[in-house]
Amino acid sequence: MAKKKTELFTIGYEKAKQDAVLGELGRARIKILVDTRAVAASRRPGFSKRQLAAGLDEHGIAYIHLQKLGTPTEGREAARSGDFKTLWKIYAKHLKTAEAKTAMDDLVALVESGKPVCLLCYERDPAHCHRSRVAEIVQERTGARVTDLIPPLFE
Repeated sequence: MAKKKTELFTIGYEKAKQDAVLGELGRARIKILVDTRAVAASRRPGFSKRQLAAGLDEHGIAYIHLQKLGTPTEGREAARSGDFKTLWKIYAKHLKTAEAKTAMDDLVALVESGKPVCLLCYERDPAHCHRSRVAEIVQERTGARVTDLIPPLFE
């Protein structure tokens, strides 16, 4: 019997409501949401750590916060100003830290468990978010196919 291809999903909640994000996760049959934000707080209703975990739990989705995969403050500032070259430079350096390496190993183990895993961050466009780099590394290490989920915009 052929081994099932490993998959990894990503999603950003910018310009989306919690219900839309949960709907996308449900359609993709996600079992584990990995929050890759350095700071799991949000001014957006439903996306702070406790609120998000509670909403996920109601849908049978586990919540894990791998804070050390988040972007350092300087990287977030660069991204906000549109300086993605600086963001990627800062984030590449960050990924070399022992804490980030350990968090990446934890993530790889989750993906290799075979349960559908999705990475969460704020940015809607994965090309402008560090989660795309995290997904790329997981893909290199596991051969996982990466799919970016895009929730509907709120009105």
